[in-house]
Parts: sequence; structure tokens; C-alpha cells
Amino acid sequence: MRNDIDLDYDLAAEIIEDLREDPMGEWFDLPDKTLASTLGDISSVAKEVQESSDYLVCVGIGGSYLGTRAVYEALDLENSEKSRTKLLFAGNSLSSFELKKILKKLEGKDFSLNVISKSGTTLEPALAYRILKKELISRYGAEKAKSRIILTTDPEKGALREEAEKNGYKTFDIPLGVGGRYSVLSPVGLFPLAVAGCDIGQLLNGALECKNSQVSSDSLETSMLVSYAFSRFYLYDECGCDVEVLASFEPRLLYFNEWWKQLFGESEGKNKQGIFPASVIYSTDLHSLGQYLQDGRRNIFETFLRVSSEKNPLTVPAEKDSHDGLDYLEGVPLTEISEKALQATMKAHDSGGISTFEIEVLDEDAENGISERSLGFLIFFFEVACAISATLQGVDPFDQPGVEKYKKEMYKLLGK
Repeated sequence: MRNDIDLDYDLAAEIIEDLREDPMGEWFDLPDKTLASTLGDISSVAKEVQESSDYLVCVGIGGSYLGTRAVYEALDLENSEKSRTKLLFAGNSLSSFELKKILKKLEGKDFSLNVISKSGTTLEPALAYRILKKELISRYGAEKAKSRIILTTDPEKGALREEAEKNGYKTFDIPLGVGGRYSVLSPVGLFPLAVAGCDIGQLLNGALECKNSQVSSDSLETSMLVSYAFSRFYLYDECGCDVEVLASFEPRLLYFNEWWKQLFGESEGKNKQGIFPASVIYSTDLHSLGQYLQDGRRNIFETFLRVSSEKNPLTVPAEKDSHDGLDYLEGVPLTEISEKALQATMKAHDSGGISTFEIEVLDEDAENGISERSLGFLIFFFEVACAISATLQGVDPFDQPGVEKYKKEMYKLLGK
């Protein structure tokens, strides 16, 4: 990260205050408000689902889905013993094949549905909901199926709100001032994650820690978050770097990358401008995109996520009469080798003319290097940094007018 960029801390404070006062800035206070209000209700309903279901199928797309899956995959909750109930994700594509795979997994298993949509009319989740609800009713009957449907939706209006009131379904509210890509710390993400065994209190505590240490009025001059937001704008505005690559050496952060791309892509890509968000998982992509990053166009900067080491990593075993030339690595933990690869990659890319940032996902108590607390911190870090950066570029961080264009054309072709 550059150290010679003039950071306007008064401007940063002004932007942060404007974000908090924006009608769509309610996400800024989710760590505090959720801890104080809805956490108990979320945990209670989550326990009911855990007792009745092998699977909770989360039906949603975009921000109604990516943040949840990012945390689920990063914590490896699929293989955790914290909950017997696992998550499946539907309604995020129009693929018949993918939905049939989910129906196949549900054969002989008890399941519940969590449909996440403010309007309830977005095509992909609405179609998946129809098909999965039919399966639910055919299996349990209309009356018993009611207790297995949880709708997370607009608190006042919309198709799902009307359906919930008519049928008596359990609901969670998506706060009016929270857009999809900023919603993972609301019931949108917290409820399914609680079902899967995530400690959502710690997730929120991590976000609150970030809020207090990075964007409070007395912390701005030492804030890595503010420095990151202003530095990436400098690289874009002054140096012509219009592509940011988020890089990690942990494959379980793949869906965190996907959430990050939606967050920045929808927030900044407007008015024929903005930084294009891309991502890589190393070391796999060092053997493909690594060539372009090293020697391609220099309109790129790179942000590395460094994960603190897991506690019991695998080590390289000794091998008698080996032929691979790796004897010098015998007894070395794979985490140490991965760390050296990260350092080497940063050094190589820096020498190739790429500006790099480094953000460490650190939690010394985390068994596998990533915890709820560190993820909560990281989520809030990027949400605020993204909103500041978009504001510096002169665009609204909270709207997404371009998303509606394809929908209008699609509905026209479908005959709506």
C-alpha cells in the first residue's frame, strides 16, 4: 500500500456521516442493532429448524445469497459438527440441472425452505420457490409444510409478505434501508448461518469491532479501512488502474470473492466508469492468470487476503528414495509453504509494476485460520470501504439501475 498518498480525513469523516444518514445506509448500524434486538428470535427459530430438518434450502440470488454462502464456505460449515442441518442454495440461476441436483439431495431427507427476497418476484428465486414448495407440500401436506417455510422479505409489502400473512408463515424482515449486497449481517445472512451452526453473535461482534476501530471519529487517522478506500481511488483516478484483483491462497474463500465482486461491481460500476472487480484463488491461478498479472496490461492493482495459519496443518512427509527433489521440505507445514508462495507472488507482481494491498484475516484462536469474528470484521471492512470509494468516484453506492436492463429485455422475450 502506498504511503505517500494524501488522505483527507475531514472528507472521510464527512463521507462516513453522509453514509450513515443516507436512507439506504441502515446497514451501517446492523452490528449494534441486530445484537440488541433480533438475535434471540433468529436463534430460536434456527433451533426449531435444526430439530426438524436435515437441510435448509436457501432460495435467493445476488445479495440474498452470496454473503451467506461466503461465510458458510469460509468456515467449512458443511463439514462442521456444530449443527446437523446443512445448507443448500437454490434460486441463484435458471438451470434446471442444478435444481434437479438439489431435489435429488433432498430425497429421503427432511428439509425446510428459507426464501430471501424483498419483492418476492425476482424470476430466479421465485421459480425455484414454486418448484421446491410443491415438493415440500407433496411430502408433508399443506398444513404441516407451513411450519417449514420461513420468508425473509420486506417488512411492509411485496408478494412474499402477502403470502406470509395469508398462510401464517414465519418471517424475518429485511430492513428498509439495507440493500441486498449490504445485507449479510441482517436476518438475510444471519438466520441461515445460525441454522448451519455459525456463531452469529461473534460474526456481529467482529463487525462491531471493525466499526469501532476503523470508522469512529477518533480512529480515522490510523484506519486501514480509510487508507484502503482512498488509496484504491488514487490508483483509479491518478494512475489509470481500473481493475482490482482480490487474491487469496485459500480455496474456501472462493465465495467470499464472489460476494466481494458483487459488492464492488454493483456499487461502483455506473455512468460508464468504475473499478472492475476481479478475483483469483492462488496458487491455482498462478498457473493460468498469473501470466497476465505478471506481464499483461498495467491497469491492474491487487489486494491480497492473508489468512492466519491454522493450528494443526499437514506437513511434508519424509520419503525414502524420493525422486521429486522435495527432500529439503520434509517436516515443513503446508501453511508455511503457502505463506512463502504469497510473499513471492507479491514480490514478483510488485516488480512487474502492480501496486498491491495486503489485508490479514487474523484470529489467533481460530482452529482453521478463519473465524466468525474475523469474517465479520472483514465483511464490514469491505462494505464501508466500498461505500466510501464509490462516493469518491461520484456515484451512488446503493443503487443498481443497470441490473434492471436485462430483466426488462428478458420479460419482454418471455411474453410478460
